[in-house]
Amino acid sequence: MNIIAPIETFLTGQFGPFGPLLVLGVLGLVMVLLALMLLLNQPEDPLKKLQRSMAPETRSQPQKERLRQGNRNEKLQKFASFLEPQNAEELSAMELKLRQAGYQSKDAVRFFHFAQMALGLVGLAAGLFYVYVMNADFEFDGQAMALRIIGPGGAGYMLPKYWVTRRIAERKEQIEAGFPDSLDMMLVCVEAGQSLDQSIVRVADELRASYPDLAFEFQIVANEMKAGKDKEKVLRDMGTRCGVQDISSFVTVMIQSAAFGTSIAEALRVYAGEMRDKRVMRAEEAANKLPVKMTLATMMLTVPPLLIILVGPSIQGITNMGNTGN
Repeated sequence: MNIIAPIETFLTGQFGPFGPLLVLGVLGLVMVLLALMLLLNQPEDPLKKLQRSMAPETRSQPQKERLRQGNRNEKLQKFASFLEPQNAEELSAMELKLRQAGYQSKDAVRFFHFAQMALGLVGLAAGLFYVYVMNADFEFDGQAMALRIIGPGGAGYMLPKYWVTRRIAERKEQIEAGFPDSLDMMLVCVEAGQSLDQSIVRVADELRASYPDLAFEFQIVANEMKAGKDKEKVLRDMGTRCGVQDISSFVTVMIQSAAFGTSIAEALRVYAGEMRDKRVMRAEEAANKLPVKMTLATMMLTVPPLLIILVGPSIQGITNMGNTGN
């Protein structure tokens, strides 16, 4: 007790009456985070892995399902109950959103929710540190304290969602920018005698340096076609993953061309021409928006200096006349 009493007195003098409780809470939070990190970094027991593979429920699964789940992070499986939505529809929607952002991992949903939880806790800890350490001498009312503690936690919790939304928008812009060039290249390959599958493989290889996101999507299509998946299903999945209207229209054109037996080269030629015209229209639209966006900046940067130059001497003259009259 003689050792604990001075520490308690010091913490009470530094952080107020709740100083010891605050320090215990921060230490508990740090220990929980360290325990989570140690659990995630702990290698899996080979015996448990063998037992899981030999379990009846695992052996009863189809071989394709076992292979599909084989590359999942088993360390995160322990926390799957609160690291991913339990509703199948919500889980599918979250997976699609992360795929549109470019995160193709099987554990992307779990990592996303883990990032939300971790950043939220870090934000709460930062808020507590700001209130009870950096401003220990200042008395906050209840609303101000709640805002300074819960605010950083809420911001940290929403940060992964904001990041994913930005990534989706940037990825869609990159895909839209490179899609007309990919159609022209695909048209050249088809007219040179290659099949649609071979042209997609060639386009994926050629676009890897300039448009990596679009090349990655074409590479997925090529691999799925090589694996024997239905071509119509593969193309529709590509349109869903990308979330770009141009690619969805392209998928519809290819499916209709195959269904009605028309020439794929002719369909590609017409659609590639439309995409080139659409890209020119987008450039013209962006150029037409530029004067409107520059109006406010022009007014803020030119009008005040102009007023100072024109009105400043008059104001100084009036001031000098007033001083002379006095």
